[in-house]
Amino acid sequence: MKSDLKKSYYIGPAVVALALALGIFIGGKLHFNDTPERLFTTNSKKDKLNRLIDYIDYEYVDEVDTDSIVDVTVNNILDKLDPHSVYIPKSEMKRVSENMKGDFVGIGINFYKFRDTITVTRTIEDGPSDRAGLLPGDKILMADADTLYGKRLPDQEIVSRLKGKEGSSVRLTVYRKTEDRTLQVNLKRDHVPIRSIDAAFMLTPDMGYIRMNRFAESTYEEFSHALKELQAEGAEKLTLDLRDNPGGYLNIAERIADAFLPKGKLILFTRNKKGQVDSTYATARGRFENRPVYVLINERSASASEIIAGALQDNDIGTIVGRRSFGKGLVQREMDLGDGSAVRLTVSRYYTPTGRSIQRNYGKGSEDYYDQYLRRYHNGELTSRDSIPVADSLKFTTPGGKTVYGGGGIIPDVFVPIDGNEEEAIAALDSRGYFSSFVFEYLEEDRSRFADFDEERFYAEYQPDDILFDRLVEFLTPFKLSINYYDYEGLLKAHIKAGIAEQLFSPDLKAKVLVPYDSVLREVMELDRPTLNPEVPRD
Repeated sequence: MKSDLKKSYYIGPAVVALALALGIFIGGKLHFNDTPERLFTTNSKKDKLNRLIDYIDYEYVDEVDTDSIVDVTVNNILDKLDPHSVYIPKSEMKRVSENMKGDFVGIGINFYKFRDTITVTRTIEDGPSDRAGLLPGDKILMADADTLYGKRLPDQEIVSRLKGKEGSSVRLTVYRKTEDRTLQVNLKRDHVPIRSIDAAFMLTPDMGYIRMNRFAESTYEEFSHALKELQAEGAEKLTLDLRDNPGGYLNIAERIADAFLPKGKLILFTRNKKGQVDSTYATARGRFENRPVYVLINERSASASEIIAGALQDNDIGTIVGRRSFGKGLVQREMDLGDGSAVRLTVSRYYTPTGRSIQRNYGKGSEDYYDQYLRRYHNGELTSRDSIPVADSLKFTTPGGKTVYGGGGIIPDVFVPIDGNEEEAIAALDSRGYFSSFVFEYLEEDRSRFADFDEERFYAEYQPDDILFDRLVEFLTPFKLSINYYDYEGLLKAHIKAGIAEQLFSPDLKAKVLVPYDSVLREVMELDRPTLNPEVPRD
């Protein structure tokens, strides 16, 4: 989504009506002597909506929360437009803004509620808690005079008590199990980053790996820093993992694509309601031009992720690996509605350098639009490239002679089928936190068993034993999953190790532990084998 589009974008009467209906009718004399006939014969659409809301507010027999009526009305209006024009109520604006800004003001911890007690799983590097010396396993009992243990507080309420204004102080009462003592920790709330980069490490001796989870305001700076660090470690090639990345700001995607494209190459162009076309070209600032790059996508890679994949594919740069992407080719702009709420309204379409739109059809409504993922599964396209529907009318040719298609996502250059149902179920367990919960409870028993491990030794030497594996099976059994866990012992043990790696060391180490079990990354390394060892024949 493009946050910094020119403010001269055309706004049609329907949009003006919507904005005005949500709060601009403030003050003035209310004409309650108007008849219903006049109400519905007025020439002004905005006046009709405003009058109806006022009649309900002042004349309806029961008390009604008209704010909720307005919210429903706005959502119904937007739902008639397209699946990506959305309303953000005032109650959600702060959370949404923090997520896209890339930071928030707080104390900088990841925590887990264990037996009604908040326990630190990891401090955020160089955040207030990290600087104050909090450690994984510390239990936060109180924040100033607020008791935080023994209560079934929802996560959001806990977060609200730990957040605050920048520079404000909070006194934490902390129990440290490893030392069997309670201590007081004074710290000042500060900006805490919400990381866009989940992992960045060397995948092979000369190939870096970066996994990105969204495109927020801070993402380009994070990406540039990670890329610089990897180049310092010898990265001459890069794998950019955009799987499951739903997108974000358009201008951030443009800047990241620029890193790989020579000056003057078209990144994308947009076209609005009036037919105005804005084109974006690569500059001379790219720091990874003319080097091998692999971009990983899947059916949940959308929007800004597809912009990068499309820009590189259409310019014959790098290799796109994975499965067909989501298919979102619309650009939104956030518009303030004057009461703390906002609307993200689709204002243009974007096109890849060859001129293709990758937007999926949404003519049958939002429910049908999002159900298309299930149809992909049932029609076999997640397991076979030949099952991906293409239309000759949407065929385009890159400057290098490669055929690409529009009309519903980016089709990768190298297709990698989805893993079996069991592997996918295990991956879902990871994304939903089952392994994290199991590992946390295991570490809580005795963290000192890992006291002699540093990151390098843990990665090279540690392996979960059969007793710990059996405990995991026992932990998962009540969830009644259709998996024979013993058929996937190696994969499940890897997830145990990865969970411990994340909680004791870093997300990077977790991702590194799971590399051998990732079919898409295995394909990347297979593709790269001829350049790594030209004299060694491929199997």
